[in-house]
Amino acid sequence: MEKKQYVLAVPNFSNGKDKDVIEAIVDVVRNSNVKLVSYEPEADFNRTVVTFIGEPEDVKDALVNMAKKSIELIDMREHKGTHPRIGAQDTLPIFPLKNITIEECVKLSKEIGERLHKESKVPIYFAGESASTEERKAFAYIRKGQYEGVRDLLKEIKDDSSRQEEYNNRKPDLSVDGLLSEKAGATLSSAEVNGLTAYNIFLGTENVEIAKKIAKALRGPSGGFSTVRAVGIKFPEKEGVVVSMNLLDCYQTPIHRAFEFVKREAERYGVIVTGSQLVGPIKLDYVLDTFNYYLQLEDFRNEQVLETHLMDM
Repeated sequence: MEKKQYVLAVPNFSNGKDKDVIEAIVDVVRNSNVKLVSYEPEADFNRTVVTFIGEPEDVKDALVNMAKKSIELIDMREHKGTHPRIGAQDTLPIFPLKNITIEECVKLSKEIGERLHKESKVPIYFAGESASTEERKAFAYIRKGQYEGVRDLLKEIKDDSSRQEEYNNRKPDLSVDGLLSEKAGATLSSAEVNGLTAYNIFLGTENVEIAKKIAKALRGPSGGFSTVRAVGIKFPEKEGVVVSMNLLDCYQTPIHRAFEFVKREAERYGVIVTGSQLVGPIKLDYVLDTFNYYLQLEDFRNEQVLETHLMDM
């Protein structure tokens, strides 16, 4: 008997404030043949992260239809938020979950991007392991300048013969005219081995500069952990400030390592960690890794957790 394949999808669309818009987009997933795990509207970022799992073709259908609804309801010319973004349906990332390889997910992500472009005309960038160049593996490279900056840059350099190399490096992989859509921006379609884990650590201070300094020390591009991206921000609705991070690979940089690093850095400024928060789901392996670390267990095996055996029944 052939084992069923399962894919994890964690798409991100550019609205975290308008409940009617958010529910209309998420309803597309609810009414698809996939399992909606969670959705997390973030008002300050003005984005919503959705998590669902399903078989490959069902995930493809859900992502394409969801993206079309986002493109219909969100106008990037009016969008403001603190999280980097390039489009209404900003990202369509998928990850192998069970009985499927990263190579198969790369093929699937390209099919998703091609179908979405065909049906909506929205420009597509392929990212992660699906990227057309090494630089485009990173969302940050594609998003540099964000929606407004990329939109204006492409208009400026498209017909400038002296800047064709720059234009070719920054233009979408799929587009009608080599530019971004004025209303929808562009969408990133990607496949990667490990899904990111969104994690916030709260600090007992109102000084956001401390959070920014800790985030800079923590994140890979400025000398910290290569698999961590982090910012220091203030959530208006919550006391204190926060180091908000995306952990791109919790096998290389476990959650407890990031937590202990932030805790030590905060102590330098006389600040305590008041708590932390997972945004969305997390893999059981990551939880058990942290459990094992803090209890200093000897010879612990994940199979000792009874619920792990249900997965193979």
